[in-house]
Amino acid sequence: MSSWNSTGLEVLSNVFGWIAFVAWSISFYPQVLLNYRRKSVVGLNFDFVVLNLTKHSSYLIYNVSVYFSSAVQRQYYKKYGSKQMIPVAANDVAFSSHAVLLTAFTLFQITIYDRGSQMVSKITIAIVTGAWTIVAICVVIAIQTHSWLWLVSCFNMLQVSMTAIKYIPQAIMNFKRKSTAGFSIGNILLDLLGGLTNYGQMAVQSFDQHSWVNFFGNIGKTLLSLVSIFFDVLFIVQHYLLYPKKKPERSPSPDPVNHVSLVTSSQHV
Repeated sequence: MSSWNSTGLEVLSNVFGWIAFVAWSISFYPQVLLNYRRKSVVGLNFDFVVLNLTKHSSYLIYNVSVYFSSAVQRQYYKKYGSKQMIPVAANDVAFSSHAVLLTAFTLFQITIYDRGSQMVSKITIAIVTGAWTIVAICVVIAIQTHSWLWLVSCFNMLQVSMTAIKYIPQAIMNFKRKSTAGFSIGNILLDLLGGLTNYGQMAVQSFDQHSWVNFFGNIGKTLLSLVSIFFDVLFIVQHYLLYPKKKPERSPSPDPVNHVSLVTSSQHV
């Protein structure tokens, strides 16, 4: 097992990692608080939340397995070399645990607050069902072959796939409504900070080890940040440039949106 060559870089990596953890963790709260203040979830795409829960659940399984399982770690060192560091840090485990809890709570808010005519689309239900079915098959294969690293990599690729898909329904909903009302931009700004510092942590570790195995050894974490940053920038453009909030809007009404467009976006995404 490899160790750090530079204490300074180790400290910097930890700083980047925990900044990412704090930013990503706090990013869930603006949407939760917005839902609570409005007593409404109209404008928040339900497909996004359901896909997000699948994403974070699979990411939690991956992080916990790689960080705590000696069997997974042995297979990782055998594949990438004993001098490499495992690609999961304590902040990754802490973040994914917190993310599952907050996403589940957001889903709970959807069940108790005004949601207009919105619903989870059949496409999303089919995607989630199919994804977990495939993972279940992978579990059966891994038990028979003892391919534990391969198994956790399946969970990792599942979370990458969900990351790539989950933002699309919200982006299309914003486009059809020509508005980002009901969707918190605060969580996007914090998500962007988390993605950038996450890359910073990985880059510092790679620089210290004089190896870029950290990036392709944990391709899920690499793609997670890349996809997240892309959509964060898209949402920022939608919120501030394409569909800026109209100043005269001071109505406390939680439903200043067109229900027809919301139903359409929910059913066709």
